[in-house]
Formats: sequence, structure tokens, C-alpha cells
Amino acid sequence: MSPSMVHRHRDVQGGTARAAVFGISDGLVSNVALILGIAGASTDPTLIRLAGITGLLAGAISMGSGEYVSLKAQAELVERELEIERISIRENPEMETQELASIYRDRGLDHEQAVRVAEEFMVDPEVALDVHAREELGVDPTQLGDPLRGALAGFTFFALGAFIPLVPWLGSGGTGAVWASVGLGVGAAAMVGAVLARLTERPAWRMVLRQTLVAVGACGATYVIGNLLGTSVS
Repeated sequence: MSPSMVHRHRDVQGGTARAAVFGISDGLVSNVALILGIAGASTDPTLIRLAGITGLLAGAISMGSGEYVSLKAQAELVERELEIERISIRENPEMETQELASIYRDRGLDHEQAVRVAEEFMVDPEVALDVHAREELGVDPTQLGDPLRGALAGFTFFALGAFIPLVPWLGSGGTGAVWASVGLGVGAAAMVGAVLARLTERPAWRMVLRQTLVAVGACGATYVIGNLLGTSVS
């Protein structure tokens, strides 16, 4: 096979890419919503800066710890299932061979071919475990995900997304800062959509529109709610 025919796949199971995309999207939308919700009730820049920074730190820590717990639990669950499968391969190889052969028959092989392929895989216990994990559990045992990397990605990208709409409030305030937060939030959401479109090879306009509508919807809803709450309190 020529080098031009060889292609590599990205790690889409490990969790780091998901944490990065989800982190920046969540940080962006949640802090835009928080800032505009507070701005709907009060345009005091000190109050909004404090709320934005607090939202950034609390959200980033929550995102990081949540990713760690999620990936750790997922890895532990998969490892437990792999251990059960490892024991079964060692103690009941005939049954496991029949299970594997049944899977290959469902994939279109005839009985003899399915049994022959299953028996060849079952010769090496580690190869057998890898095959059973992929065919029965639907997981790649070499890509269980790194909880620390996922946590770091979630924390970092949430903080990055949450910082963007906070920028206009670092040196000013008022209506101009409100509109600047909206503009930065919508623009960043569109950029996230464009990156997702490139990674997934889907139509750019669709991904950009989806991310933008989510951001605009969250901003509009929280600004209206904040405005109503500010009016009722005053």
C-alpha cells in the first residue's frame, strides 16, 4: 500500500477531544448567559466582572472535576467488564469461541469460516480479549481515556470560552460592553461551529448556524429573565 493510501484516525473515544469541544462551548454559552443575565438586572461593571470571574472559575473547576470523574468511572467500568471477559476466556474458551463465531456468522461468514476465524483469534488470550472487547463490548481497550488529560482539557477550554465574553467588562461597562459581549459570544460560537465542521467534514454553514443559534438563544433568554428580575426587585 502506498503512503498516500494510508490514513490515520483521530482518537474519538479517549474523551480529550470531547472535553475540549464541550468545554469551550459550555464556557462560552454559560458565561455569556450569566453576564447578560446580570446585565439585564444591573449594568454595574464591578458586579458583572465579579459574576463573570466567579462563573469562569466555578464552571472550569466543575467541568474539570466532572470530566475526571466521568472518564475515571467509564474506564473502571470497562476494565471490570474486561476482567470478566478475561476470566471467561481462560475458564470457558469453548463458550467464548462459540460466541465469537456467532458474531461472525451474523456478519455474513458461513459456519465453517466463522468457527475457523474465531479459533484463530482464541489461540492468543490477549488477542482474544482484544477481539471480544471490540466485538462484544464495542470498545477499544487501548483507548479507555486519560482522566487527567480529560480534566485538564475540560478546565482549560471552559475557562477560555468563559473568558471571551468577559473581556469587554475588564475595562469598561454599560450598554457598549453588553453588545460587545454579545458580539464576541456569537462570533466565538460561530468559530467553534466552523472548527467542528472541519473536524467532522460536515457543511460549515449548518454547524456555524447551530452553534450560533444556541448562543443567541441562551443570551436572549437570560437577558430577558435578568431584566424581569431586576425590574421586580427594584
